[in-house]
Amino acid sequence: MRRILAALAFVVAPLSAQAEEVTTYMLENGMEVVVIEDHRAPVVVHMLWYKIGSADEPVGASGVAHFLEHLLFKATDKLESGEFSATVAANGGSDNAFTSYDYTAYFQRIAADRLELMMDMESNRMNNLRIAEADIEKERQVVLEERNQRTENNANALAREQFRAALYQNHRYGVPIIGWKHEMEQLELQDALDFYDLYYSPNNAILIVAGDVEPEEVKALADKYYGVIPSEPNLPERLRPEEPPQRAERRITYVDARVAQPYVTRSYLAPERNPGAQEEAAALVYLAELLGGSPFTSALGKALQFDTNTAVYTGAGYSGSALDESSFSVTVVPTEGVTLSEAEAAMDQVMADFMEAEIDPERMEAIRTQLRASEIYAKDDMQGLARRYGAALTQSLTVEDVQAWPDVLQAVTAEDIKAVAAKVFNKDQAVTGWVVASEEDAQ
Repeated sequence: MRRILAALAFVVAPLSAQAEEVTTYMLENGMEVVVIEDHRAPVVVHMLWYKIGSADEPVGASGVAHFLEHLLFKATDKLESGEFSATVAANGGSDNAFTSYDYTAYFQRIAADRLELMMDMESNRMNNLRIAEADIEKERQVVLEERNQRTENNANALAREQFRAALYQNHRYGVPIIGWKHEMEQLELQDALDFYDLYYSPNNAILIVAGDVEPEEVKALADKYYGVIPSEPNLPERLRPEEPPQRAERRITYVDARVAQPYVTRSYLAPERNPGAQEEAAALVYLAELLGGSPFTSALGKALQFDTNTAVYTGAGYSGSALDESSFSVTVVPTEGVTLSEAEAAMDQVMADFMEAEIDPERMEAIRTQLRASEIYAKDDMQGLARRYGAALTQSLTVEDVQAWPDVLQAVTAEDIKAVAAKVFNKDQAVTGWVVASEEDAQ
């Protein structure tokens, strides 16, 4: 057994310190190009990221960023509607797209010798989309149905939507990515075209190519296909409404007969990862695991699920992946016979006890090991790596920040965690939500 452990240590140690091969370029039109080399298989991931998401939408046109994402699979001056994805599939690849608060991205995973074809098609729809009025009505119904399935028909999703709208009093992070239904119903052709013409420009885009490629080859192809597209001279500075000082706790009771199990949840405003300053975000990653990770080891799980049988589920969540201020959440689903008032009081007591007690050094080391392993395994996921860099770069981070993140995580101390927890755990900058099936459950 000792020989096996020694061998594993020998294998893992070099990997933990090895950064992926990343080369960056800037085209003359302002487009960023990032190449992540991985020559283990003749496959490539081609991703085009636009530094525009739902939080950048005009007021009153919520959902237009996601709506436009759908429309990009329609016709261009060279491709018929649906031909893009059909061509990718015919060449043995897969493709898709996604919209977030801070970015919209399009990607294909395909054999490395088809990279030029992907660049040809993707660059074409950056500047030559041909949207017809008929496309608008048809795709509007598609996204409305998507909202019906994911949100309107899901009590928990509707509750989260209400809580988030209350947490962000001024910032557009309080508006759902898919959009408010009444505004989605009013989206028109000109809304989509205005958004497309202004923001789908090379100087607002980042090209990520990961896989079995050479940087010089990617640079030459990017120059050929993307470099000829003119930059957008009127691209505005990326400014968002800022949150005012939050001075009062907010509480919401969401009642919906479809709720199967009442629960209490609280979301706090929390720092995001910032360029050259990722330490607080790293400490919050540990805080989420210490408070609400595994029920066998986390503070909430041990106290409420095992010691007192107060809850059937406990959890905590944090993601520092955001351009602006993010959030930290805790959730407790009480055991039958335990009221939400009792569950919330117990949750608050556990959090207070956590702040008073010392953090177990063995738990800290265990989390460090988990995070180190996670970072090592992430290097085997070519598409995941491309997504990691794309998201970071569209959210103001740099390549250096991405590569420093594993070391920043390893450097977190118990003192760092307590300091950021004291900063974040302020009910005046939080929303506490009760989700219940009836008013009778709200006690």
